[in-house]
Amino acid sequence: MSDVATLQPEAASIIACTISRDVGNFDLLVEDMETELGENWGDLTFEDAAVFLTQPDADSLEFLAIAIDSEDEDDLEQVCTVITTAKAKGIRIILVAEDVSPVALHQLLKLSGADFVPYPLPENALRESINRLRNEPDPAEMLPESAAPPSFKPKGDRDGVILPVHGLAGGTGATTFAVNLAWELANIQKENAPRVCLLDFDFQTGSVSTYLDLPRREAVYEMLSDTASLDNVSFLQALLTFNDRLHVMTAPSEMLPLDIVSSEDINRILDVARANFDFVVIDMPSTVVQWTEAVLHHAHVYFATMELDMRCAQNALRMIRALKAEDLPFEKLRYVLNRAPKFTDLSGKSRVKRLAESLDITIELQLPDGTKQVTQSNDHGVPLAETASKNPLRREVAKLAKSLFDLNIAAESGS
Repeated sequence: MSDVATLQPEAASIIACTISRDVGNFDLLVEDMETELGENWGDLTFEDAAVFLTQPDADSLEFLAIAIDSEDEDDLEQVCTVITTAKAKGIRIILVAEDVSPVALHQLLKLSGADFVPYPLPENALRESINRLRNEPDPAEMLPESAAPPSFKPKGDRDGVILPVHGLAGGTGATTFAVNLAWELANIQKENAPRVCLLDFDFQTGSVSTYLDLPRREAVYEMLSDTASLDNVSFLQALLTFNDRLHVMTAPSEMLPLDIVSSEDINRILDVARANFDFVVIDMPSTVVQWTEAVLHHAHVYFATMELDMRCAQNALRMIRALKAEDLPFEKLRYVLNRAPKFTDLSGKSRVKRLAESLDITIELQLPDGTKQVTQSNDHGVPLAETASKNPLRREVAKLAKSLFDLNIAAESGS
Protein backbone atom coordinates (compact mmCIF):
# COMPACT_ATOMS: atom_id res chain seq x y z
CA MET A 1 0.00 0.00 0.00
CA SER A 2 1.48 3.32 -0.97
CA ASP A 3 2.39 5.90 1.62
CA VAL A 4 -0.42 8.36 2.31
CA ALA A 5 2.05 11.24 2.13
CA THR A 6 2.72 10.49 -1.52
CA LEU A 7 -0.94 10.90 -2.34
CA GLN A 8 -1.04 14.47 -0.99
CA PRO A 9 0.08 17.12 -3.46
CA GLU A 10 2.67 19.53 -2.12
CA ALA A 11 1.29 22.91 -1.17
CA ALA A 12 2.29 25.50 -3.74
CA SER A 13 4.85 27.96 -2.42
CA ILE A 14 3.48 31.51 -2.43
CA ILE A 15 5.86 33.91 -4.19
CA ALA A 16 3.47 36.84 -4.69
CA CYS A 17 0.23 38.31 -3.38
CA THR A 18 -2.43 40.65 -4.64
CA ILE A 19 -3.57 43.18 -2.05
CA SER A 20 -6.79 45.09 -2.53
CA ARG A 21 -9.97 46.20 -0.82
CA ASP A 22 -11.89 43.63 -2.88
CA VAL A 23 -10.07 41.53 -5.48
CA GLY A 24 -13.43 40.92 -7.17
CA ASN A 25 -13.11 44.43 -8.59
CA PHE A 26 -9.94 43.39 -10.44
CA ASP A 27 -10.89 40.17 -12.23
CA LEU A 28 -8.44 40.84 -15.08
CA LEU A 29 -5.63 41.03 -12.55
CA VAL A 30 -6.68 37.67 -11.10
CA GLU A 31 -6.64 36.10 -14.57
CA ASP A 32 -3.18 37.46 -15.36
CA MET A 33 -1.79 36.38 -11.97
CA GLU A 34 -3.05 32.85 -12.63
CA THR A 35 -1.53 32.89 -16.10
CA GLU A 36 1.89 34.07 -14.90
CA LEU A 37 2.15 32.28 -11.53
CA GLY A 38 -0.32 29.41 -11.59
CA GLU A 39 -1.14 28.57 -7.95
CA ASN A 40 1.95 30.27 -6.52
CA TRP A 41 0.19 33.43 -5.41
CA GLY A 42 -2.30 34.52 -2.79
CA ASP A 43 -4.84 37.26 -2.20
CA LEU A 44 -5.09 39.56 0.83
CA THR A 45 -7.13 42.52 1.96
CA PHE A 46 -5.27 45.55 3.31
CA GLU A 47 -6.19 44.54 6.87
CA ASP A 48 -4.88 41.00 6.38
CA ALA A 49 -1.74 42.25 4.62
CA ALA A 50 -0.78 44.49 7.55
CA VAL A 51 -0.68 41.38 9.75
CA PHE A 52 0.79 38.92 7.24
CA LEU A 53 3.73 41.15 6.29
CA THR A 54 4.99 41.07 9.86
CA GLN A 55 5.22 37.27 9.83
CA PRO A 56 8.20 35.13 8.68
CA ASP A 57 6.13 33.62 5.83
CA ALA A 58 6.22 37.01 4.09
CA ASP A 59 10.00 36.79 3.66
CA SER A 60 9.61 34.44 0.68
CA LEU A 61 7.51 36.90 -1.36
CA GLU A 62 9.02 38.20 -4.59
CA PHE A 63 6.50 40.97 -5.09
CA LEU A 64 3.11 42.39 -4.16
CA ALA A 65 0.50 43.56 -6.67
CA ILE A 66 -1.33 46.33 -4.82
CA ALA A 67 -4.59 47.13 -6.60
CA ILE A 68 -6.51 50.33 -5.79
CA ASP A 69 -9.32 52.38 -7.26
CA SER A 70 -10.92 55.75 -6.53
CA GLU A 71 -12.67 54.48 -3.39
CA ASP A 72 -9.30 53.69 -1.77
CA GLU A 73 -8.34 57.38 -1.83
CA ASP A 74 -10.45 57.89 1.30
CA ASP A 75 -8.03 55.72 3.27
CA LEU A 76 -4.63 56.14 1.63
CA GLU A 77 -2.96 55.89 5.02
CA GLN A 78 -3.88 52.19 5.14
CA VAL A 79 -2.32 51.65 1.71
CA CYS A 80 0.80 53.60 2.73
CA THR A 81 1.20 51.45 5.84
CA VAL A 82 1.22 48.26 3.75
CA ILE A 83 3.71 49.78 1.29
CA THR A 84 6.03 50.96 4.07
CA THR A 85 5.99 47.54 5.75
CA ALA A 86 6.67 45.77 2.46
CA LYS A 87 9.56 48.09 1.61
CA ALA A 88 11.12 47.49 5.02
CA LYS A 89 11.18 43.75 4.20
CA GLY A 90 12.67 44.34 0.75
CA ILE A 91 9.55 43.17 -1.12
CA ARG A 92 9.08 44.70 -4.57
CA ILE A 93 5.75 46.30 -5.46
CA ILE A 94 3.58 46.54 -8.58
CA LEU A 95 0.93 49.24 -8.24
CA VAL A 96 -2.26 48.56 -10.21
CA ALA A 97 -4.55 51.60 -10.25
CA GLU A 98 -7.94 52.45 -11.73
CA ASP A 99 -9.46 55.96 -11.73
CA VAL A 100 -7.02 57.23 -9.09
CA SER A 101 -6.30 60.97 -8.95
CA PRO A 102 -2.84 62.12 -10.11
CA VAL A 103 -2.08 63.51 -6.62
CA ALA A 104 -2.78 60.19 -4.87
CA LEU A 105 -0.96 58.23 -7.57
CA HIS A 106 2.10 60.46 -7.30
CA GLN A 107 2.14 60.09 -3.52
CA LEU A 108 1.99 56.29 -3.67
CA LEU A 109 4.56 55.96 -6.43
CA LYS A 110 6.97 58.27 -4.61
CA LEU A 111 6.55 56.29 -1.40
CA SER A 112 6.78 52.83 -2.94
CA GLY A 113 9.10 53.23 -5.91
CA ALA A 114 6.65 50.78 -7.49
CA ASP A 115 6.27 49.59 -11.05
CA PHE A 116 2.98 51.11 -12.24
CA VAL A 117 0.33 49.30 -14.34
CA PRO A 118 -3.03 50.91 -15.21
CA TYR A 119 -6.29 48.99 -14.87
CA PRO A 120 -7.86 47.50 -16.98
CA LEU A 121 -4.53 45.79 -17.64
CA PRO A 122 -3.09 46.21 -21.14
CA GLU A 123 -2.13 42.94 -22.83
CA ASN A 124 1.05 41.42 -21.34
CA ALA A 125 1.49 44.45 -19.06
CA LEU A 126 1.67 42.36 -15.88
CA ARG A 127 4.13 39.91 -17.44
CA GLU A 128 6.42 42.75 -18.53
CA SER A 129 6.23 44.34 -15.09
CA ILE A 130 7.10 41.05 -13.35
CA ASN A 131 10.05 40.53 -15.69
CA ARG A 132 11.34 44.04 -14.97
CA LEU A 133 11.19 43.42 -11.24
CA ARG A 134 12.98 40.09 -11.53
CA ASN A 135 15.78 41.65 -13.59
CA GLU A 136 16.34 44.53 -11.18
CA PRO A 137 19.13 44.33 -8.56
CA ASP A 138 18.11 43.32 -5.04
CA PRO A 139 16.61 46.37 -3.25
CA ALA A 140 18.98 45.77 -0.31
CA GLU A 141 21.89 46.38 -2.68
CA MET A 142 20.41 49.49 -4.24
CA LEU A 143 20.77 52.99 -2.90
CA PRO A 144 17.68 55.24 -3.03
CA GLU A 145 17.94 58.39 -5.11
CA SER A 146 18.35 60.43 -1.94
CA ALA A 147 21.39 58.38 -0.85
CA ALA A 148 24.93 58.32 -2.18
CA PRO A 149 28.41 57.77 -0.81
CA PRO A 150 30.17 60.95 0.41
CA SER A 151 31.85 62.78 -2.45
CA PHE A 152 34.30 65.08 -0.65
CA LYS A 153 37.95 64.28 0.00
CA PRO A 154 38.60 63.72 3.70
CA LYS A 155 41.44 65.95 4.85
CA GLY A 156 41.05 65.77 8.61
CA ASP A 157 41.09 69.57 8.77
CA ARG A 158 37.96 70.12 10.91
CA ASP A 159 37.32 70.30 14.64
CA GLY A 160 33.68 69.32 14.89
CA VAL A 161 31.14 69.85 17.65
CA ILE A 162 29.93 66.57 19.19
CA LEU A 163 26.19 66.54 20.00
CA PRO A 164 24.87 63.24 21.39
CA VAL A 165 21.13 62.71 21.95
CA HIS A 166 20.10 60.26 24.68
CA GLY A 167 16.50 59.27 25.40
CA LEU A 168 15.88 58.92 29.13
CA ALA A 169 13.03 56.52 28.30
CA GLY A 170 11.61 54.85 25.24
CA GLY A 171 9.42 56.98 23.00
CA THR A 172 10.74 60.37 24.11
CA GLY A 173 11.56 61.35 20.53
CA ALA A 174 15.35 61.09 20.77
CA THR A 175 15.86 59.75 17.23
CA THR A 176 13.35 62.19 15.73
CA PHE A 177 15.16 65.03 17.51
CA ALA A 178 18.61 63.81 16.41
CA VAL A 179 17.62 63.32 12.75
CA ASN A 180 15.90 66.68 12.42
CA LEU A 181 18.60 68.58 14.34
CA ALA A 182 21.25 67.12 12.03
CA TRP A 183 19.22 68.02 8.94
CA GLU A 184 18.59 71.58 10.13
CA LEU A 185 22.31 72.07 10.84
CA ALA A 186 23.20 70.74 7.40
CA ASN A 187 20.81 73.26 5.80
CA ILE A 188 21.45 76.23 8.07
CA GLN A 189 22.68 78.26 5.10
CA LYS A 190 22.73 77.65 1.35
CA GLU A 191 26.31 78.73 0.75
CA ASN A 192 29.20 77.34 2.79
CA ALA A 193 26.88 75.17 4.84
CA PRO A 194 28.56 73.27 7.68
CA ARG A 195 29.51 69.66 7.04
CA VAL A 196 27.27 67.52 9.28
CA CYS A 197 27.49 63.86 10.22
CA LEU A 198 24.76 61.81 11.94
CA LEU A 199 25.90 58.62 13.72
CA ASP A 200 23.44 55.95 14.83
CA PHE A 201 25.07 54.32 17.86
CA ASP A 202 22.01 52.28 18.76
CA PHE A 203 23.41 49.08 17.26
CA GLN A 204 20.34 47.03 18.15
CA THR A 205 17.21 49.03 17.43
CA GLY A 206 18.54 52.17 15.76
CA SER A 207 16.03 53.69 13.35
CA VAL A 208 17.93 56.57 11.72
CA SER A 209 17.99 54.53 8.50
CA THR A 210 14.20 54.21 8.63
CA TYR A 211 13.64 57.91 9.32
CA LEU A 212 15.83 58.86 6.33
CA ASP A 213 14.94 55.90 4.08
CA LEU A 214 18.56 54.73 3.86
CA PRO A 215 19.73 51.12 3.55
CA ARG A 216 21.65 49.49 6.39
CA ARG A 217 25.07 48.52 5.06
CA GLU A 218 27.52 45.75 5.83
CA ALA A 219 30.31 48.36 5.73
CA VAL A 220 29.15 49.68 9.11
CA TYR A 221 29.67 46.31 10.79
CA GLU A 222 33.07 45.95 9.12
CA MET A 223 34.14 49.34 10.44
CA LEU A 224 32.94 48.60 13.97
CA SER A 225 34.73 45.25 13.93
CA ASP A 226 38.12 46.74 13.09
CA THR A 227 38.46 50.30 14.34
CA ALA A 228 42.20 49.78 14.85
CA SER A 229 42.67 50.28 11.11
CA LEU A 230 40.14 53.11 10.89
CA ASP A 231 41.20 56.17 8.91
CA ASN A 232 39.49 59.05 7.15
CA VAL A 233 38.85 57.10 3.96
CA SER A 234 37.50 53.91 5.56
CA PHE A 235 35.25 55.98 7.83
CA LEU A 236 33.67 57.77 4.88
CA GLN A 237 33.15 54.46 3.09
CA ALA A 238 30.81 53.43 5.91
CA LEU A 239 28.68 56.56 5.46
CA LEU A 240 25.87 57.49 3.10
CA THR A 241 24.82 60.98 2.03
CA PHE A 242 21.17 61.97 2.36
CA ASN A 243 20.01 64.43 -0.33
CA ASP A 244 23.59 65.61 -0.96
CA ARG A 245 23.65 67.37 2.42
CA LEU A 246 23.72 65.10 5.44
CA HIS A 247 26.28 62.33 5.97
CA VAL A 248 24.90 59.34 7.86
CA MET A 249 26.25 56.23 9.56
CA THR A 250 23.25 53.94 9.95
CA ALA A 251 22.96 51.18 12.52
CA PRO A 252 24.35 47.82 11.26
CA SER A 253 22.12 45.57 9.17
CA GLU A 254 22.00 42.95 11.93
CA MET A 255 21.05 43.41 15.59
CA LEU A 256 24.35 43.52 17.48
CA PRO A 257 25.21 43.58 21.19
CA LEU A 258 25.96 47.08 22.39
CA ASP A 259 29.31 45.92 23.77
CA ILE A 260 30.54 44.97 20.29
CA VAL A 261 32.62 48.13 20.62
CA SER A 262 34.75 49.38 23.49
CA SER A 263 35.49 52.89 24.69
CA GLU A 264 38.68 52.82 22.62
CA ASP A 265 36.67 51.98 19.49
CA ILE A 266 34.25 54.82 20.12
CA ASN A 267 37.12 57.23 20.75
CA ARG A 268 38.66 56.34 17.38
CA ILE A 269 35.36 56.78 15.55
CA LEU A 270 34.63 60.15 17.16
CA ASP A 271 38.19 61.39 16.59
CA VAL A 272 37.87 60.70 12.86
CA ALA A 273 34.33 62.09 12.68
CA ARG A 274 35.30 65.25 14.50
CA ALA A 275 38.31 65.75 12.23
CA ASN A 276 36.17 65.66 9.07
CA PHE A 277 32.89 67.33 10.07
CA ASP A 278 31.77 70.61 11.63
CA PHE A 279 28.93 68.99 13.60
CA VAL A 280 28.58 65.36 14.66
CA VAL A 281 25.11 64.43 15.95
CA ILE A 282 24.90 61.03 17.68
CA ASP A 283 21.73 59.05 18.27
CA MET A 284 22.56 57.15 21.47
CA PRO A 285 20.90 53.99 22.81
CA SER A 286 18.71 54.61 25.85
CA THR A 287 20.83 52.02 27.68
CA VAL A 288 23.92 53.31 29.49
CA VAL A 289 26.90 51.15 28.48
CA GLN A 290 30.63 51.19 29.12
CA TRP A 291 31.41 53.43 26.18
CA THR A 292 28.74 56.01 27.10
CA GLU A 293 31.48 57.61 29.20
CA ALA A 294 33.66 58.03 26.10
CA VAL A 295 30.85 59.81 24.23
CA LEU A 296 30.14 62.02 27.25
CA HIS A 297 33.77 63.12 27.45
CA HIS A 298 33.82 64.00 23.73
CA ALA A 299 30.46 65.80 23.86
CA HIS A 300 30.22 69.57 23.84
CA VAL A 301 26.55 69.30 24.82
CA TYR A 302 24.79 66.03 25.75
CA PHE A 303 21.06 66.27 25.05
CA ALA A 304 18.80 64.13 27.25
CA THR A 305 15.22 63.86 25.95
CA MET A 306 12.36 63.27 28.36
CA GLU A 307 8.62 63.68 28.80
CA LEU A 308 6.47 65.02 31.57
CA ASP A 309 5.91 61.71 33.36
CA MET A 310 7.15 59.75 36.35
CA ARG A 311 9.33 57.26 34.44
CA CYS A 312 11.39 60.04 32.85
CA ALA A 313 11.70 61.85 36.20
CA GLN A 314 12.98 58.70 37.89
CA ASN A 315 15.35 57.85 35.04
CA ALA A 316 16.74 61.38 35.00
CA LEU A 317 17.43 61.14 38.72
CA ARG A 318 19.15 57.77 38.29
CA MET A 319 21.21 59.10 35.38
CA ILE A 320 22.42 62.06 37.40
CA ARG A 321 23.31 59.83 40.36
CA ALA A 322 25.21 57.41 38.12
CA LEU A 323 27.25 60.18 36.53
CA LYS A 324 28.03 61.81 39.86
CA ALA A 325 29.05 58.47 41.40
CA GLU A 326 31.62 57.97 38.61
CA ASP A 327 32.74 61.60 38.76
CA LEU A 328 31.65 62.15 35.17
CA PRO A 329 30.79 65.56 33.68
CA PHE A 330 27.02 65.51 34.35
CA GLU A 331 26.92 69.26 33.83
CA LYS A 332 27.12 68.63 30.07
CA LEU A 333 23.56 67.28 30.14
CA ARG A 334 20.96 69.54 28.58
CA TYR A 335 17.41 68.40 29.25
CA VAL A 336 14.94 68.42 26.36
CA LEU A 337 11.27 68.10 27.27
CA ASN A 338 9.34 66.61 24.37
CA ARG A 339 5.59 67.14 23.93
CA ALA A 340 5.79 70.06 26.34
CA PRO A 341 2.61 71.83 27.52
CA LYS A 342 1.27 74.59 25.33
CA PHE A 343 1.80 78.21 26.28
CA THR A 344 -1.76 78.54 27.57
CA ASP A 345 -1.59 75.34 29.64
CA LEU A 346 -0.80 76.92 33.00
CA SER A 347 -1.30 73.67 34.88
CA GLY A 348 1.17 71.90 32.61
CA LYS A 349 3.67 74.74 32.96
CA SER A 350 3.41 74.42 36.72
CA ARG A 351 4.10 70.68 36.52
CA VAL A 352 7.21 71.33 34.42
CA LYS A 353 8.47 73.80 37.01
CA ARG A 354 7.89 71.34 39.86
CA LEU A 355 9.63 68.58 37.90
CA ALA A 356 12.72 70.71 37.34
CA GLU A 357 12.81 71.80 40.97
CA SER A 358 12.43 68.26 42.33
CA LEU A 359 15.29 67.01 40.15
CA ASP A 360 17.38 70.14 40.70
CA ILE A 361 17.84 70.58 36.95
CA THR A 362 17.07 73.19 34.35
CA ILE A 363 14.90 72.16 31.42
CA GLU A 364 16.39 74.43 28.80
CA LEU A 365 14.50 73.22 25.77
CA GLN A 366 10.78 72.48 25.55
CA LEU A 367 9.58 70.97 22.30
CA PRO A 368 5.91 71.13 21.28
CA ASP A 369 3.93 68.10 20.18
CA GLY A 370 4.44 67.68 16.44
CA THR A 371 1.24 65.60 16.13
CA LYS A 372 0.73 62.98 13.41
CA GLN A 373 2.94 64.87 10.98
CA VAL A 374 5.99 63.62 12.86
CA THR A 375 4.99 59.97 12.54
CA GLN A 376 4.12 60.42 8.87
CA SER A 377 7.44 62.13 8.19
CA ASN A 378 9.38 59.36 9.92
CA ASP A 379 7.45 56.62 8.12
CA HIS A 380 8.10 58.25 4.76
CA GLY A 381 11.81 58.60 5.53
CA VAL A 382 12.00 62.38 5.14
CA PRO A 383 12.90 65.14 7.67
CA LEU A 384 10.12 67.41 8.91
CA ALA A 385 11.59 70.38 7.06
CA GLU A 386 10.82 68.63 3.78
CA THR A 387 7.30 67.43 4.59
CA ALA A 388 5.91 69.91 7.13
CA SER A 389 8.12 72.97 7.29
CA LYS A 390 5.62 74.91 9.42
CA ASN A 391 5.25 72.16 12.00
CA PRO A 392 5.82 73.67 15.49
CA LEU A 393 8.33 70.94 16.42
CA ARG A 394 10.31 71.58 13.27
CA ARG A 395 10.42 75.31 14.01
CA GLU A 396 11.82 74.77 17.52
CA VAL A 397 14.49 72.38 16.26
CA ALA A 398 15.43 74.89 13.54
CA LYS A 399 15.81 77.61 16.19
CA LEU A 400 18.09 75.36 18.21
CA ALA A 401 20.19 74.54 15.14
CA LYS A 402 20.59 78.26 14.38
CA SER A 403 21.62 78.92 17.97
CA LEU A 404 24.21 76.12 17.92
CA PHE A 405 25.57 77.30 14.58
CA ASP A 406 25.88 80.90 15.77
CA LEU A 407 27.59 79.83 18.99
CA ASN A 408 30.08 77.75 17.03
CA ILE A 409 30.84 80.64 14.67
CA ALA A 410 31.33 82.95 17.66
CA ALA A 411 33.65 80.45 19.35
CA GLU A 412 35.74 80.05 16.19
CA SER A 413 36.09 83.80 15.80
CA GLY A 414 37.01 84.17 19.45
CA SER A 415 34.23 86.67 20.15
